[in-house]
Amino acid sequence: MRDRWLRCLAVISIALAFQPPARATEAAPNSATASSAADVVVTGARIYTANSQHTFAQALAIRGGRIVFVGSSTEAHRWIGPRTEVKDLHGQLVLPGLFDSHIHPAGIVVVDSCDLDSARKTLRELTAFVRGCVEHFKVPAGGWLSVHQWNFSDGNEPDADYPTLVAALDEASGQVAIQLLGNDGHHGAFNHVALARARNAKGAVVGLSKATLTKDFAAYTKFVGVDAEGNPNGAVNEDGRALMESPNILMGEFEQIMKARAQLPQRLNAAGITGILDALVPPDELPLYDALDKEGLLTVRATLAQFYDPETMKTSDGRVDYDRMLSSAKRIRAKYASNPLIRSDVVKLFADGVLEGNPYAVPPTLPNPLSLRPYNQPIFGKDASGHLAVTGYVDTGSALCRQVREQPAQFSTAEAVKSFMSAHGYHPGQCAVSTGQLQHDRAVTMEFVKRFHLAGFTLHIHAISDGSVRTALDAVESARAADGVSTQHDGFAHVQVAHPSDVARIGRDHLYVAFTYSWAQAEPDYDLTVVPFFDHVIGNSYSVLHPPGGYYETNAYPVKSVKAAGATLVAGSDAPVNTRDPQPFVNMAIAVTRRLPGQQPLNASQAISIQEVLDAYTINGARFLSRDTETGSLETGKSADFIVVNQDVLKLAAENRAGDIAKTHVVETWFMGKKVYVAAAHGGA
Repeated sequence: MRDRWLRCLAVISIALAFQPPARATEAAPNSATASSAADVVVTGARIYTANSQHTFAQALAIRGGRIVFVGSSTEAHRWIGPRTEVKDLHGQLVLPGLFDSHIHPAGIVVVDSCDLDSARKTLRELTAFVRGCVEHFKVPAGGWLSVHQWNFSDGNEPDADYPTLVAALDEASGQVAIQLLGNDGHHGAFNHVALARARNAKGAVVGLSKATLTKDFAAYTKFVGVDAEGNPNGAVNEDGRALMESPNILMGEFEQIMKARAQLPQRLNAAGITGILDALVPPDELPLYDALDKEGLLTVRATLAQFYDPETMKTSDGRVDYDRMLSSAKRIRAKYASNPLIRSDVVKLFADGVLEGNPYAVPPTLPNPLSLRPYNQPIFGKDASGHLAVTGYVDTGSALCRQVREQPAQFSTAEAVKSFMSAHGYHPGQCAVSTGQLQHDRAVTMEFVKRFHLAGFTLHIHAISDGSVRTALDAVESARAADGVSTQHDGFAHVQVAHPSDVARIGRDHLYVAFTYSWAQAEPDYDLTVVPFFDHVIGNSYSVLHPPGGYYETNAYPVKSVKAAGATLVAGSDAPVNTRDPQPFVNMAIAVTRRLPGQQPLNASQAISIQEVLDAYTINGARFLSRDTETGSLETGKSADFIVVNQDVLKLAAENRAGDIAKTHVVETWFMGKKVYVAAAHGGA
């Protein structure tokens, strides 16, 4: 399992090799005086400059927070004066400070909460854990318990006593409202105490049930998991979670996060990160950044992607209130216009949700993002070893399935379902034909993107599935046609599946794509939640789930193809998704290998080089956020933002040891010429 491996990575050190040093990029004085000397001179290093020639150097000099020299160690001595701090790195690798171009930094702050830490648990084990949290946090009857970092895709195996998520959570408490917060930020699960609090569009508390799903909440059926009898099974995803008015994944603990806010830049700097796009910032979160900035603790350049939900910002007659959203966005953009560290000229929009279905549900829950073709209806069972496997597929085009769709009432009672499953081996609900859906109506997506583009905002769009990617492309192209501006750094996040024709459009539009590279790997448990819904596969082995030429295998995370088409690759951890650690070097390792250690790859033809992913994390990230004139590469005149790492990631890749890149850790981080992080083993706290 990916998270177990990530937590168990050991820190190692290796000897570092030198390449010929680059020429000095600025003529140095013959001898340094107190007035001409550098504040700091770094020498004896192997420096990856990330400049346009991708040259290497041995030394750099810093004065007033900026780089005044990059070149050889010999030439660097001319910048040393009586008060210059000299650092001989003895061959260690230096990289520009990293840019995480899609992260949720407040979520990496560790507070005292009920946290599963993405651990795989059966429903029985989940019950015991959650019950322990109810007791530990002394949640009163009628109160809420939020359980963070629930691993929705690995584990959750049912048994006779705990057949569904709602049954497991009910056993944990029948007095406290419980919500599981998926470690992807999109999945959720609730007990009956919580489900009973669902409010309809009129504000009346009617509860989420089989009956209300057909009436009050009919628009949310694709977001709500049900059991064999059509009752909610506890799983509620995406916008459906708001029906219970449960505590927000971020704002529910915002007071604690504010108290622990110093962790935010510290944890980023410890990962080597000196620039970020906070990928979802509602106005209520701004005090976090304001406080860090006022206190002088913000040791990263932060671009804040403002977030406004069209589903909740409406006029009294039910129309999306674009004017109110734009007014707020412009006011916030202006607030930070002259701030050297904070900008807010980007707006976030969700084109869709997430792609995973639930094989353990009866009937299996389908993925919900918009797909270019109907999702398959796989039949799941157990193999000879008792592990989950695909055993067959429902023919949704059969006369039987047509009858089920035409006369649903005849197949909805518990007795009818039981009889149908006994006769045919699958639930009648699997006769449904679904292509998923967009997060918002297409018209809303198109209008939102156009209005914000006309107002001069850069669009950062979450797009997972192929149908949603296509819609997002339509929206960006339409907006650019409306205002004639194609130079804004519009882009997408994630792009888990994209049709080749749309990959070509992404390149033609010169978009910026923030991949979370660590997701681009094969993992059997996870693959069963996605692949069978795209491709007809039988079994559960790697060879079965990753057939050459399969639609998912061919089009999943098309990193190399996107770059070849003309788009710019950037890198986003999406932390705290999967893990609160931004883990840049784990992402780099999998970008190069497309695999976990000991596993087979996910479409290895989409792997990129270590240099390409380093650029995604450095100069490309800076360019995406319009910071490339001040940082992103180690060149004279730019801010002295750089990191020292314990091993040479370029050499590891050259020696066919790219998997070991994941074991890299940061020794030091420098920001604006000041050392802001030192690893504990090297004298840090």
